[in-house]
Amino acid sequence: MTWNGLLLAAGLSRRMGRDKALLPAGDGRPLWRRQLDVLSQAGADELLVSARAEQSWVPPGVTRVEDAVSGTGPLAGLAAALTRCNGTHLLVLAVDLPAMSAVWFGELQRACEPGCGAAGVHAPGTGDEKFEPLAAIYPCELAAWADEALGRRELALQPLLRRAVAAGLMRAVPIIAGRERWFENWNQPMPVAEK
Repeated sequence: MTWNGLLLAAGLSRRMGRDKALLPAGDGRPLWRRQLDVLSQAGADELLVSARAEQSWVPPGVTRVEDAVSGTGPLAGLAAALTRCNGTHLLVLAVDLPAMSAVWFGELQRACEPGCGAAGVHAPGTGDEKFEPLAAIYPCELAAWADEALGRRELALQPLLRRAVAAGLMRAVPIIAGRERWFENWNQPMPVAEK
C-alpha cells in the first residue's frame, strides 16, 4: 500500500475571522506547516493541499487541489484529492485539528488493506456512532462515491462513511479514552487563546 497525504485547508474560517492555516501551532509553526509535517511523519509520499486560489502560503513541492464545486465543505476537497491520488490510500487531515498526532495515522494504517481505509469512531456499537472523517485514511477506490455524493449535494461525511463501512471500503477504529483531545478543533478565536 502507498500513502498520499491531504491537508484540508480551503474553508473560509468565518467563525475564526482569519485563515486558520496561518494560526501559530503550540511550537510557533503555522498550522499548515505542522499538519503537513504530521502527514509526512505518518508516511505520506506525496502531499496535497485542498486550498483556495488566493491562499498563497501553499509551499512549493506540494500539490494544490481546488474544489470543483465551491462552498461544499470538506467533501469537495476530499473528492478532488481522491481523483488526483497517486497512491492506494489518502491520509486526510484538517488544518484545524492542532493536537492530531502521526501516532493516530499509524493506528489507522494498521486497520487498512488494499481497497479499504479506516476512520475513527466514537461510541462504537451503540447505534449513536460518530465518525471522525477529517483525520482518516480513505482508499482511492472511494473517489467515485465521493464524486457521486458531491453531485447529489449530499455533503455530510457521516452518511458517506457509514455506507463505506457497510460496503467494506472503510473500517471503523474505536477512539479509546485519552485520544479524544486529538480531535479537538479550532473554530473560533477563544479556543485558540485558551490553548
